[in-house]
Amino acid sequence: MRKVAVVMGSASDLPLAKDALKTLDSFDIPAAARVLSAHRTPEEAAAFAKSAEAEGYGAIIALAGKAAHLAGAMAAHSLLPVIGVPVSGKDLGGLDALLSTAQMPKGVPVACVAIDGAINAALLAVRILALSDEALQQKLKQYVQKLAEQSAEADAALQKELEQL
Repeated sequence: MRKVAVVMGSASDLPLAKDALKTLDSFDIPAAARVLSAHRTPEEAAAFAKSAEAEGYGAIIALAGKAAHLAGAMAAHSLLPVIGVPVSGKDLGGLDALLSTAQMPKGVPVACVAIDGAINAALLAVRILALSDEALQQKLKQYVQKLAEQSAEADAALQKELEQL
């Protein structure tokens, strides 16, 4: 099975990275995490992206705040799918990171999830890898079914509560 790389622009992004790593682990997807800055360590970030496919990765999740160029830097140096997670910040609440991640130039695609959406980034990576892995596809179907059951249970509880009004 292909691995997923979870790269962070700084160590302060670790709590979100842990959400992604836990989600990937729940699907038994091997993952690795790195702190690689598009601005502070650009050569290391580029080298990682260039070698990721040969190292067995099938997708890269990149978390970054503020100028948030990490996902774009990964996509510029790799043909792997890159999923950007804009990280919220004090200054603009993550809007700056969202725009930096989503507004990529033509020819350098980056998928972008919600601000602080590390779990959805991991689930998108699962969906990508499941395209070529039938066992993973079955785990994903079970996950989606569990979500549907939880929603139905919540609705049933709501209806019961409303009947008592």
